[in-house]
Amino acid sequence: MLAAERRDLLLARLRADGKIVAKDLAAELELSEDSIRRDLRELAAAGLCQKVYGGAVPASPALGDYGTRRAIEPGSKQAVAARAVPLIQPGSVAILDGGTTTLAVARALPATLKCTVITHSPTVASALVGHPGVEIFMLGGRVFKHSAVTCGAAAAEAAESVSADVFLLGVTGVHPVHGLTTGDPDEAAMKRTLARRAAETYVLASAEKLGPASRYLVLPLADVAAVVTDGQDHDVVRQLRQRGVAVLPVPV
Repeated sequence: MLAAERRDLLLARLRADGKIVAKDLAAELELSEDSIRRDLRELAAAGLCQKVYGGAVPASPALGDYGTRRAIEPGSKQAVAARAVPLIQPGSVAILDGGTTTLAVARALPATLKCTVITHSPTVASALVGHPGVEIFMLGGRVFKHSAVTCGAAAAEAAESVSADVFLLGVTGVHPVHGLTTGDPDEAAMKRTLARRAAETYVLASAEKLGPASRYLVLPLADVAAVVTDGQDHDVVRQLRQRGVAVLPVPV
């Protein structure tokens, strides 16, 4: 089998099975594990998969820059946002992560809602300016332009001074084995810091984030109150529930 044929087969298996176990596929194809691992490294370098221990899983389409991500599954993000809005109760303090789904949450908040929102996202803060009952606290720091959020030492220090009832977390991948991931180490660290400052953390997972994984772990699934998603029939959702992870589905 030619190298190009192997890579096409690997991509087909990723689409069909959601993962590749290098040892098993090597035995099936009567090839060395080194050959399979080399192919996976090349696919990962091209952004076509994410290497994990023992093999690979799909790469997240949510790893693109902020402008690109706004065009991915907008209907799914709006549905997830609508389900997440009731998690922000009147009079509560909520931390909103950066990202296009949390931006959809900010835009969906009722105009009459009175609450406090803490965010490190300039776009989320800007979207809330027109909400008369929402008090906004913006966490300053270095702006990570790829995701349009502040992160780094200054932002983390600012986050350590706040406390909230709920944190709405955005990630690029929700995987039943590899947990909640994102593509930048500083952004992952900032998300962990924000999660520590809230009583409960909910993950906002539009359909394209179910199954892929990115390079950096944000949190294990055991550390969140629930996953909010519109992927009710997705195999990943079934696996999450089997592992005892709470899932808040979007009404059909």
